[in-house]
Amino acid sequence: MSEQQLTVVLTKAGRVKIRYPAARVADDGDRISVRAPWAAGAARDFGFVRFEPGDVFVEHFWRTRWYAVKEVRTGDGVLKGWYCDVTRPALVRGGEILVDDLDLDLWVSADGTSVLRLDEDEFAASGLAVSDPEAAAQAVRALDALDDQARTPAGLPALLR
Repeated sequence: MSEQQLTVVLTKAGRVKIRYPAARVADDGDRISVRAPWAAGAARDFGFVRFEPGDVFVEHFWRTRWYAVKEVRTGDGVLKGWYCDVTRPALVRGGEILVDDLDLDLWVSADGTSVLRLDEDEFAASGLAVSDPEAAAQAVRALDALDDQARTPAGLPALLR
């Protein structure tokens, strides 16, 4: 499959959080994978990882799963780790990948020894459990599934084969 240019559109609470160009590298009908440079421009230090200009993300979005997995590498190919967003299933249409962020995230270091659940406080404060209890339950199940998979010997790469 040739590398087609797409735009990833990440929304949160009904508003566009960020949009950025990406090159499609694979699409099996359920999972679509794209390659994109770090889209935020300036470096961002999270304490456990630093994303910076030159970093390359290979991002995997599913049409049937409630998460996205982003493999993060330096510009010269050194694996930093995996950043996972809990999202509604992706919609792919009109040259765009539409993804609705549900606040929960997971970081897994390159060596798999650090697995961090992130933004659970933001998720609780979002009110999703009241406004859309089924989506909230799906989000929690997705985070638990990612966390469980990350802690297996095969780790997250098993999801991406």
